[in-house]
Amino acid sequence: MGMTVHCDVVSAEEKIYSGLVEMLIATGSEGELGIAPSHAPLLTALKPGPVRVIKQGGEEEVFYVSGGYLEVQPSLITLLADTAHRAGDMDEAAAQEAKKEAEKALANRTGEFEYSRAAAELAEAAAQLRTIQQLRKKVR
Repeated sequence: MGMTVHCDVVSAEEKIYSGLVEMLIATGSEGELGIAPSHAPLLTALKPGPVRVIKQGGEEEVFYVSGGYLEVQPSLITLLADTAHRAGDMDEAAAQEAKKEAEKALANRTGEFEYSRAAAELAEAAAQLRTIQQLRKKVR
C-alpha cells in the first residue's frame, strides 16, 4: 500500500468526501495538478471539470467541481468547491440539454450580459460532460 494523505472535498452545501488518498488530480488555474503525499504547500483556483481521487488501496473516484480552490498542506489536502458532485450521480441528459440551451443563447445574444452568462453556462455544461466521459473511461 502506498503513502497517503488526508483529503477533504467540500462544496458550499456539504462535505462530499473525507478520507485517506494516494493522489488527487485536478485542473488548477495554471493547468493539471497531481497532488501526492509530501507535496509542497500550495493554494490554487480550480477550473470547472473532473477531479480524480485515488483512495488508499488504489480505488479511484471521480467528482465534478464547478470551480473553487485547492489547498495543499503537509498532512491535508482541502478542495473547497462552489459546487461538487460525484460523477456517478450526474445526469448526462441534463448536461447535454444545458449545453444545447447555452449554445442557442450564444447564437441569439442580444447584449453583453446575456453573452457572458451563456458562455459561462456553456463552459460549465461542457465541463460536466467531460467529467461524465472520464467516469465512463474509468469504468471500462
